[in-house]
Amino acid sequence: MALSLLAPATGRAQAGPPFLTNDPGTPGNANWEINLGSMQTIARSVSSYQVPQIDLNFGVGDRIQLTYEVPYILQTSAGQPLQSGWSNGYPGVKWRFLDLGEDGWQMSTFPQVETGASLLARQKGIAVPGPRYLLPLEVTKKIGPLDVDFETGYYVAGRAPRERILGLVAGRTVTERLELDAEIYDDRAHDTAFHSTTLDLGGRYKLRRGLIALFMAGRSINGFGDGQPQFMGYAGIQFLLSNYGRSFTQEP
Repeated sequence: MALSLLAPATGRAQAGPPFLTNDPGTPGNANWEINLGSMQTIARSVSSYQVPQIDLNFGVGDRIQLTYEVPYILQTSAGQPLQSGWSNGYPGVKWRFLDLGEDGWQMSTFPQVETGASLLARQKGIAVPGPRYLLPLEVTKKIGPLDVDFETGYYVAGRAPRERILGLVAGRTVTERLELDAEIYDDRAHDTAFHSTTLDLGGRYKLRRGLIALFMAGRSINGFGDGQPQFMGYAGIQFLLSNYGRSFTQEP
């Protein structure tokens, strides 16, 4: 992995799916980025499967992105029956307010709302009451041979616990088709014992024009109690569409 990241190549690595960290990138005017995937989180007492995880993104101009994310959850707990249903949705708007070119500094903000879920989903333990508001900042910069993306954010107000997130992704394109990345992601909930720091490895592989395979695997590096994942993985497909979805994009 380390040798691949340092190998000469062209192109730009990025955060976003399959990783938890987001970056300042947007699809471009009238373009769609659609991510359909499956995400698994296996912890000591609870295992959760997002099948599917739906992530829809639409570009308005060159620097604004409209987003809606929602997962369908399958969850198993020790001694409990399988629970399933739609969890909380995440509509949001990303604005890249600083753009100094492909190799320069780029910054964005990506406020999202964690919407309320149905009473049944909350009773099953696969959703929280909501709403809750995420206010993040994303930064990206090319540092030597690596592209580095950083995100920090805070869930404010709302009916769920306050929460702080920190994410860092570093990687690069190693061939014309393959990109490899590594991520460290830290998630801390206030007023509860939950604190998870994960190390994730993954990347993207271009199947054809506008069609990319996404993959990631990781685990907690700060213990396995209080819900920290013993394994976390993502597999999915990214569709990149131009002209209001009429055609696949020429380049991702």
